[in-house]
Amino acid sequence: MELSYSHSHSQRVLRQRNILAIVAAALCALTILLLIFTVSRDREVVLQPILRSPVTVSSAGVSREYLEMITRDTVVLTLDRSPQNLEYWMNAVLDITSSRMQGKIKADLLKIVNEQRGSSISQFFTIEKMELDTRNLRSEVTGSLHTIVGNKVISNERRTFRYDWEYSGLSLKLIGFGMVTTEEGKDK
Repeated sequence: MELSYSHSHSQRVLRQRNILAIVAAALCALTILLLIFTVSRDREVVLQPILRSPVTVSSAGVSREYLEMITRDTVVLTLDRSPQNLEYWMNAVLDITSSRMQGKIKADLLKIVNEQRGSSISQFFTIEKMELDTRNLRSEVTGSLHTIVGNKVISNERRTFRYDWEYSGLSLKLIGFGMVTTEEGKDK
């Protein structure tokens, strides 16, 4: 009886050892494959020349600092234009626009391009303050909108612009922007 008990115990230990060896070999192969994949994969780090603090992108949402930097750059892109850079301006705005909103925004941009093409009207915006809402992915920027005809400044008006964003797959994309009218509190 002891012989049969000893034999069954040995068989059980042998099976456990074999299963452990198979699992260890599979994990070793998986580790080697992951190491090869990691080493051979291209890595890219995007650096901006002026940063106040380190910026990280997370699937948990958009950080306030990241939204502020993207809004700042987008304000300069969308509100600084002249007849000489209209095509570049329109294409650059469309590059940062969500694919689901590109048709509507392109139609609005084409109206501006057609109105401004051939003229000597330019404009630029100076930011005075920025309000950020990371929960609703909305930015409101207030500042002075300067309009220039030729080389003479014809207007300098305080304006507020609203930018709406979409965060999908670690990518922040523009879904709409426009001037906020203070009398009605609505977008123009």
